[in-house]
Amino acid sequence: MTRTQEKQAAAAPSEAPPTPRWRRVLRWCIAILIGFAGLGYSSWVLEFLLPIPSDPTNTFLSQLAEKGAPFRWVFTTGDTVSGAMLAVAGIGGLLLFSRRRYSTIGWIALTCFGLSTIADAQWPIDPTVTHTYSESGLVPQLHQIHALTSSLAVFSIYIAMIAFSVAAFKYKRWPILRHTGLWILIIGSVVTAWMLIADNLPGNYGLGIAQRIQVGAMSLWLVVLAVQIVLAERDSDRRAG
Repeated sequence: MTRTQEKQAAAAPSEAPPTPRWRRVLRWCIAILIGFAGLGYSSWVLEFLLPIPSDPTNTFLSQLAEKGAPFRWVFTTGDTVSGAMLAVAGIGGLLLFSRRRYSTIGWIALTCFGLSTIADAQWPIDPTVTHTYSESGLVPQLHQIHALTSSLAVFSIYIAMIAFSVAAFKYKRWPILRHTGLWILIIGSVVTAWMLIADNLPGNYGLGIAQRIQVGAMSLWLVVLAVQIVLAERDSDRRAG
């Protein structure tokens, strides 16, 4: 080999080694966990199929799983299983995917969302406390542990959605999150603002509908994240092949 060829060989970028098979399998498992968790977190849609006397326009989803509610086990089980899958997926993503600032924040927030969702299901609303504070004019849920776990869950998932969206733009990867995921985030944020403003005004303003749209956006975003991970891994496999 001549000196010129040696210089060209040294200057040529070395090909990245293929991703080990076990890492690819684990990443696919993470995507599957997130996807099924997104579906499980939307177990509240069963309220339209089960004989539950609730009005979606003026009831919160937490009331479906409050103590003494019919079929509460369906909704608590769905949230508990979904939360556990997300906690595992979040820890797995933190360990397996590249360590970058915003994606790391996203995986940590997703783990916190999973744990908060489990706590949310295990500490449901106590209707006796609700009746105790019904004359105070305050939202009854604010007097219970369930309010804290719900707030932590919502805060965590929005941190995850924002962090992954920023990572998708900043690192120029995961195009589905840059487009579909971003629109879901925007819609969910608008509905959340609707809830926060309407909750401090007299009247109903369809808070039940707003919350169902909000939670539906969360579930849909989780499914989108799972699809994005699957497609990213598929593309990675093709390049490696």
